[in-house]
Amino acid sequence: MFDRPQSGERAILIHLSFHVGQEDLHELKELAKSAGAEPVHVITGTRKRPDPKYFVGTGKLEEVKSAIALHEADIVLVNHPLSPSQERNLEQALAVRVVDRNGLILDIFALRAQTFEGKLQVELAQLKHLSTRLIRGWTHLERQKGGIGMRGPGETQLETDRRLLSNRIKLIQRRLEKVAKQRSQGRSQRKKSEVPSVSFVGYTNAGKSTLFNKMTGADIYVADQLFATLDPTLRNCSLESGSEVVLADTVGFIRHLPHELVAAFKSTLQEASEADLLLHVIDANAEDRADTIYQVNQVLESIDANEIQQLQVFNKIDLLENVEPHIDRDDTGKPVRVWISAVTGEGVELLVQALAEIFASNKVKRKCFLQPHQGGVRASLFSYAKIIDEKITDIGGWDLSIEIDKKHLGLLKSVEVEEINN
Repeated sequence: MFDRPQSGERAILIHLSFHVGQEDLHELKELAKSAGAEPVHVITGTRKRPDPKYFVGTGKLEEVKSAIALHEADIVLVNHPLSPSQERNLEQALAVRVVDRNGLILDIFALRAQTFEGKLQVELAQLKHLSTRLIRGWTHLERQKGGIGMRGPGETQLETDRRLLSNRIKLIQRRLEKVAKQRSQGRSQRKKSEVPSVSFVGYTNAGKSTLFNKMTGADIYVADQLFATLDPTLRNCSLESGSEVVLADTVGFIRHLPHELVAAFKSTLQEASEADLLLHVIDANAEDRADTIYQVNQVLESIDANEIQQLQVFNKIDLLENVEPHIDRDDTGKPVRVWISAVTGEGVELLVQALAEIFASNKVKRKCFLQPHQGGVRASLFSYAKIIDEKITDIGGWDLSIEIDKKHLGLLKSVEVEEINN
């Protein structure tokens, strides 16, 4: 068995075409560079289906061997998910480290994680990915441990590693549950303080963090690479109306985001799933922007955030010809799309204006007449609505004048209500 290299920088890339709408070759190159690898050669091909043993055919396998020798490469990156046996067989045949698309994305996440929560989430995803690959490249794991006083052959090294891995996964999950509770408490406090939350979502490298910095004055790390920002950041932003919103910058999405990452980053992605509005940042200069929009919406659907109101932000108009900053509106005049450049700052003021319009249009004023037995409804209104005025009635009830978001109007279904004309 070959010795595993401690690092691999010169990389051979493998990209096979099976169907329309699969992973992009350019994206693989960007992922490789983001992970610190140097792509030295690309091998492409077309197959009806993957080879069950090597993923590539035997002829393509020989081509990969020749490329490794010619370019002195020490790692092979495959732009597709590999089964544990395919990955193991390829490493045995090529005598270099083989990393599939999911493993590559996990490696990048490991490089980017900075906070305690982020590191835990990445480690959890890596351990779940590793749990199916414990035997690849390590034949000593199949040796059994025995000794004096032990009955039978004893526990195999592989079984020991699996048990330790399982214990570590359970420990991380418990820690992340505590962090998730803290995040939930923070969101509850923001709702009680009547501050709307806006989450930035979008394809990786669409310019979310650049825009976030421009709007909030934050100093989030920005680079022209995939997954430059991993850990979520929250900042207040003042709107023209004088009200405030909380902006949350979240991790970028990508085609077929590994399910291990979606599961591990559940608490982080919950900032998006519980937001009042999603700012969907889109690279207006990308040739495949329609597909990236679709991929982002697919991930949002997987975290139950697809029903949340979106405002599309077409970024990077400085790279387009004859496109000025502007707001696109629907038939009712409500903003649905804003064209900006986060780098130059063009159109950012229009985006802030659009946010103010959206949140103003989402609010309605009502006069509520509560009976003495409806104290629970009153308590809910104090949590989810702005109380403009309150009077106690002669029979011990309450007359309230409130401003409430349309999505919380269900709280008033058992209450006598009158509209208040602005």
